[in-house]
Amino acid sequence: MSHHVSAMLNAHPKANTAPNRDSLADCIAACFECAQTCAACADACLGEDMVAGLTTCIRTDLDCADICAATGNILTRQTGGQSPITPAVLEACRAACAACAEECEKHAEMHEHCRICAEACRRCEAACGVLLAAG
Repeated sequence: MSHHVSAMLNAHPKANTAPNRDSLADCIAACFECAQTCAACADACLGEDMVAGLTTCIRTDLDCADICAATGNILTRQTGGQSPITPAVLEACRAACAACAEECEKHAEMHEHCRICAEACRRCEAACGVLLAAG
């Protein structure tokens, strides 16, 4: 997926020439992957027999999915330069991913979907951190 993200960033008429373009593409891809994975994890939690014990996980999954999707969308927009809200959005995404990973890790031994979700969240959390550090 990162290949297509990079291709689209490169094809943009106002192509970002910053040295962090690869980090940007990786973060966008990680955000959208995490959003999909969190939504799928929430749905899988709803299918579990003991769904009542997973309500916090479901809520955290859905919150993280929404924040990751919004972050991916904001990062994708290149016209007009970097938005002044980008660092705040990246921080919020990183925090949401950390919280979701932590919650899913509590259930990872019992539910494979939570293990997979926690991994995607940790990848996205790291990608946001790299992009923040790149400035």
